Order: sequence, then C-alpha cells, then structure tokens
Amino acid sequence: MMFRKFTLAAIALAIGGIAVARPGEKSALNLVVMDPLALPLSCPCVKGYAQRDYEQLGTYLEQRLNRPVKVSFSESLVTALKDKTNGKADLVIGKFSVVNFDAKRAGLALSPIAALSGKDGKTTMTGMVVVLNNDPAKTIDDLKSYKILYGNVESDEKHAAVMKMFKNHQFVIPEKPATCSACDEGALKLMEMGKNGVQGAAVISSYAKPLLEGCGTVPKGTLRLIAETEPVPFVVAFINDASAGDMKESLTKALMDVKENVDLCRVLETKYGFVPHLAKKN
Repeated sequence: MMFRKFTLAAIALAIGGIAVARPGEKSALNLVVMDPLALPLSCPCVKGYAQRDYEQLGTYLEQRLNRPVKVSFSESLVTALKDKTNGKADLVIGKFSVVNFDAKRAGLALSPIAALSGKDGKTTMTGMVVVLNNDPAKTIDDLKSYKILYGNVESDEKHAAVMKMFKNHQFVIPEKPATCSACDEGALKLMEMGKNGVQGAAVISSYAKPLLEGCGTVPKGTLRLIAETEPVPFVVAFINDASAGDMKESLTKALMDVKENVDLCRVLETKYGFVPHLAKKN
C-alpha cells in the first residue's frame, strides 16, 4: 500500500508539475498587481518612469512574512482571478477606482490599507482635459459644444471626476458619452477628429501624459491642457477581507516599512513608500 501511495504521488508530480504541500508549509500569498506604472503593464519609453519592479516587492514580502509570494500582473482583476491565480487574491495593488470596480464585478471583498506615493510624494492623480495645440479653445467653458472623449466608468479621474467638473460649469452630459478605454486611444481619436474638422477634447490621466509623448504616440506639443480635475486616489494596496487578523497586521506593517528600504523605493519609483490610505472604500 505504501508503494502504491508513493507511485501516485510521483505521477501527480510528473503531470503538470503538481506541487505537494509539506506538513506545516505555508501557502503562497497571491499578490495581484494592476498598477499602470508597473513595468509589465507599461513600456520603458521614459527612462526611470513607469518601470516599477513589483517582483522585488514580492521578494521583500516573502522575507518579511516568511511565506512564499506569487506576483501576477493584469489590467483586470477579473482576468487575473480567472487566468492567473486560480480565483485567489490576498493583496491587490492598483488604481483605487479600478480595483474597487473590478472587485465588485468579481464578488471579492477587499479593503484599502495603504497608498503608494509617487516620485513626487503624492498619492493622487488628476484627469486632464486636453485639446489639440492649434484648437481655438482657451478655457473649459469654450468646450461646451465640443465632442468630449471620456474614460471608462471605472477610471474616476477620466469619468466621474471630470463629469463633476463639467457639471459645475453647466455642461450638458450626454446620456451615452463617448468613451475610450485607454489614454492613448483617446489621444489618437482626438487627433483623427482634428483631421476631420471635428472640434473635440479628450480626458487623459495625469500619469499618462509623459508616456504618450515619450512613446511617440503623440508628437511632443500636440496636446494642450485646458482644465484639470480635483485630485483622486491613485495607486492603493487592498487586502482581502477574508485574511486573518494577524496577516492583515503583518502585511500592513511590512508595506509601511517599505520606506526604510532605499533600494526597494528606487525600483518602485516612490518617494515615501506606502503611506496610510484614508479614503473610504467605494
């Protein structure tokens, strides 16, 4: 009988690399990264920007928590859960509004525990309303008759925040506003509209502007800023509500201590590391 059990275990290991957990061995913590400035989700067009190395954060957390950490990258939490993590997500780091939106779609209860500061020390971003440089518009009120290209509903800075700003200026928001899923899509559509004589404006994320020009998507000087929304939360770390209390405490402490690790702060492109997140969950 013992030989039979050993043989079945060996077969299991041989087929698909199935791991057999050892007694007392801790399961891997699943870290899902949705930060648009993470290297696998961005591009290395601008030196020292949008190249955040979360693999090194994973190594740091392994050492601090004394358990393996699996790092997965995805623009969608739903996709990550389905294709990369077998439905598990212990820690999710990404745009605040997008993570909240996707968590609701996935039926996953997450709570924000920390915000990642940028190179400038800020934990927020804005939505930027831009027009083509040769457009006659000078102020936000000049755009009332323009076709506005918003972002998708999950991106607060390009949707809810900018609509709030427009409503304060008595804009009439269409029942079905034109939207673009990404900032480069909005910029390219705006340029095409200009070629066709259509007056328009696009809403892009403040963090994306350097990438649009740096990657050559938009020639430098093509876009001109007309208005900017109020700041909204940017990159935030969320913990699964099902996590044990001691894990929440240990993980939060580990994130707050990132600021003490100079090398890790450098590769995460952060000035102060993670700081307490005070905004309420949507």
